[in-house]
Amino acid sequence: MSKRKLPEPAVQQKKLFKWFRRSKRDLPWRHTEDPYKIWISEIMLQQTTVATVIPYYKRWVETFPDIRSLANARTEKILKVWEGLGYYERARNIKKCALFLVERFEAKLPGSYRELIKLPGIGSYTAGAVMSIAFGKRFPVLDANVKRVVMRLLMLRGGINSKDKKRIEEFLEQLLPEKNVGIFNQALMELGAIVCRPKSPSCPDCPFNDFCLSYEKGVQETIPALKKKDYKKIHAVLAIIQKRGKILIQKRPPTGLMAGLFEFPSFEKKRGETSDEAIKRGIEKELGDEILKKGFLGKVGHAYTSYRVSLDVYFLDLKKGSIQKSSLKRIWAAEDELGRYPFTSGSAKALRLFVKA
Repeated sequence: MSKRKLPEPAVQQKKLFKWFRRSKRDLPWRHTEDPYKIWISEIMLQQTTVATVIPYYKRWVETFPDIRSLANARTEKILKVWEGLGYYERARNIKKCALFLVERFEAKLPGSYRELIKLPGIGSYTAGAVMSIAFGKRFPVLDANVKRVVMRLLMLRGGINSKDKKRIEEFLEQLLPEKNVGIFNQALMELGAIVCRPKSPSCPDCPFNDFCLSYEKGVQETIPALKKKDYKKIHAVLAIIQKRGKILIQKRPPTGLMAGLFEFPSFEKKRGETSDEAIKRGIEKELGDEILKKGFLGKVGHAYTSYRVSLDVYFLDLKKGSIQKSSLKRIWAAEDELGRYPFTSGSAKALRLFVKA
């Protein structure tokens, strides 16, 4: 390891602040001091890109401008506004938080780390972000971007969740300024997002490049060590089924994967089975019916947890449209009512194909 010493924290802070003033992106949540809106933005940004979050954030704060309006909203409406962001448990926890905040804190976020960390869905990262950005308190923010910046700066070769975490925390504790800590944390996260990227970091543009140990040794792209994820691939058919002008949809169980969301019936393809065969088998088994008309709408893909799903989407017109017994709640909805329901990612994409057809 290089014997080069890092400059004093004040020098690093000055360089980062100067870079941030020049390079920061104009993001909607940077135009508010409302702890509620800052909290919502931080929850949305978990495991989601900034570009994806922006329209969702704008739509959310227009629909639920404060904690009381959120607490009074139906869960289905909340999930509909969230539709497409994924990791839906985040939205359910926001609703739980809103109800608790109305009951215990007069519909306001507490300015206490100890109280924040107790709320559903708020971990150390989110609590630190809200405390520093919304309340100006001296707390670090340890998201994946910040961890990566520090690991490269110190040339720590372990994985992001390795034993190096303690050293990262100790380093940040020394680096945090006494004032403008919220701006500092945003700057450090921004640096990781747009310069110190996981792949192809733009090191010449980094304010820390003249004392980054990884850049000095040319090993920045190997830090942190990335783990390759193995995903199970699923091939299935999805059926948008019509009977007398109404469309069949079903609601997933209240707990588990994609809990409480709506979807169109789908059937996983068996080995060697064609999509047409899978559709016929599924309709006969699930609905006990005959297909009068069938049309192929296209293919869609979606991902969740450790799965990657490819769906062949069909439109079907059934003869009788009877519904066999199922553990899922099934209903026939008018076509112009479909927009009210919060759908799973795959079904939402299939619905867009159906609308365009």
